Amino acid sequence: MRSVLRFAVVLIVVIGGFLLLMPTKVHPLAWTPAPAPSMVSGVYADNQRLKDVERIGAADIDGPEALLLEEGALITGLHDGRVIRSSLDGKTRTLLTDTGGRPLGLARHPNGMLVIADGLKGLLSLDALGQVIPLTTEANGVPFGFTDDVAIDKSGHYAYFSDASSRWGYGKDGAAIIEHGGDGRLLRYDFQSGKTEVLLEKLEFANGVTLGPDDAYVLVNETGAYRISRYWLSGPKAGTHDVFIDNLPGMPDNLAFNGRDRFWVALYAPRNALLDATAPHPFVRKMIARAMIVLPKPVEKRGFALGLDLDGKVIANLQDASDGN
Repeated sequence: MRSVLRFAVVLIVVIGGFLLLMPTKVHPLAWTPAPAPSMVSGVYADNQRLKDVERIGAADIDGPEALLLEEGALITGLHDGRVIRSSLDGKTRTLLTDTGGRPLGLARHPNGMLVIADGLKGLLSLDALGQVIPLTTEANGVPFGFTDDVAIDKSGHYAYFSDASSRWGYGKDGAAIIEHGGDGRLLRYDFQSGKTEVLLEKLEFANGVTLGPDDAYVLVNETGAYRISRYWLSGPKAGTHDVFIDNLPGMPDNLAFNGRDRFWVALYAPRNALLDATAPHPFVRKMIARAMIVLPKPVEKRGFALGLDLDGKVIANLQDASDGN
């Protein structure tokens, strides 16, 4: 019995020392999120509307991020760097390219070329011959850390894309979320001049990007702040920004516009009560960062998508808690 107690004491001391003293590059900043909205009732109420959805493509497609639907097929980027075109039943699959990085966001330019936001390689294009061409890898002298998503305006003049975190690279999203350092950016690439402009900075993990009606504004998900921000491109508000929707019930990831009257936002996971409660306490969040070295990310697996109208109001709520796929 004494040996068991001694072992328990030693184990507690070792774990405590690890959580308190283990070196970490994560330096959390204090912030206070608004109380999470209810998922018991209201517009975010728990439901199983995604439970019986049809799987498109083969189950062995590893890590599809953005999905570009074209002519009865889908194009997506995979964990291993490949960009593929797959029939909807998954029986026919064509390799378009291998970026050698991590292709995430995809957008089709009006001239036909495919533009790729690659988490490791920056903003790329794929020409008709299958050649990958680097477009841009930095803005204002700051290299992209985690190029995430991209959208192209109707004229083909500009690509709008996100750098999730200039400090934390691809695969370090957990560290970026815990640190809450505001090092994400919304950027614009000019296809004619080749120049890259910073539209918004100090974003909390800039993620999904999409353009609104008539390309009047661009939306960007701030995963670490549970909100979607808007940057106005035309009209009296051009050059200004505001919040499109705030205090979401989860972490917004991908974002898309149906071209008419609805935005779709996919939530990576519901909010985590522990992360919210420790947000004002950097010391505790630093211990969580240390724990994440050996423990999995503290996120709940849940299928979760929201439909938003043009005013940012929730008009659709699709969930499935039984399977986070």
